[in-house]
Amino acid sequence: MKQPQSLIQISGTTLNVYRIKSTTDINIFGELSVYPTDDGSISIHSSRFREGFHCSSGALKEAQKKFLKPAQLDRFSNSTCIHVLDVCMGMGYNSACIFEELIKNSIRFQWWGLEIDNRPMSIGINNPIFKSLWSQEVQEILMALKNTGYWTNNKSRGKILWGDARHKLTSIPKRFSFDLILHDAFSPNKNPMLWSEEFLFLLAQKLTPDGRLITYCSAAAIRASLRRAGLELASQVPLTNEKRKWSNGTIAVSNTKELTQKAQESIWQPLSQREEEHLLTKAAVPYRDPTGTNSDSEILLRREEEQKNSDLEVTSNWKQRWAKAQ
Repeated sequence: MKQPQSLIQISGTTLNVYRIKSTTDINIFGELSVYPTDDGSISIHSSRFREGFHCSSGALKEAQKKFLKPAQLDRFSNSTCIHVLDVCMGMGYNSACIFEELIKNSIRFQWWGLEIDNRPMSIGINNPIFKSLWSQEVQEILMALKNTGYWTNNKSRGKILWGDARHKLTSIPKRFSFDLILHDAFSPNKNPMLWSEEFLFLLAQKLTPDGRLITYCSAAAIRASLRRAGLELASQVPLTNEKRKWSNGTIAVSNTKELTQKAQESIWQPLSQREEEHLLTKAAVPYRDPTGTNSDSEILLRREEEQKNSDLEVTSNWKQRWAKAQ
């Protein structure tokens, strides 16, 4: 239910929001607050993780820029069917963008989603601003997933698994591997359970030989874990008006040829010297969750101890070195 409008601070900007009370017994994200973003779309802030689901510059823009564009769905135009996995579906922006493009180009797909809290999807599909962004067909897919957890027609189908993604990932039949994995969990220092080396290894094993794992995250710990999982890394190229950024995210693939062929399209580039050196600092110490049952605090404490004992370069030295080089 909505409560009176109030204010919160997100990314240095004060925004009007509506407080949304939990209607479930499992209050995973804490209190959820709906707020507008600069591109006219809406997003949600989680009191539990103290983070927004999207940057304030635009939820739709972020999904298009950081997930849809690097997916390059046109490469599947001759495919009989592609397989997509959305880790932390949230409100559904990333998958909805993918659905729109695949449907428009008559590409069949099988989709799986992992999400622990059903409220973000409910908030989205019941919000007129969010609904107005999508075609009727995509709205119907999102509604079916919210209501039944399943959707199908004569060409494509999808299923969402509600619960801890670490455990639900293993519920996906082994015969399924994915051409596209979208990883959009809260940031590693807030939600390390879904960025542990063990979980990332499991995701890497789910990729097809030419599959792509796409994430907004450019943290050294995550990139180092993906590389140890046997994947080749590339950095998402910042937009022209984002020159202060050094990366918009990470693309990880098992096929090096795939990166080489597409690099010239300015969607990604090889890791720069700066980024490679980042992987040699204490920031690259991974998040570890050996049993897949540890809490966020346990994982963070384990990493803190490992960083203290690590012989890797202190990350602040790396920062200072590259600050002088700019």
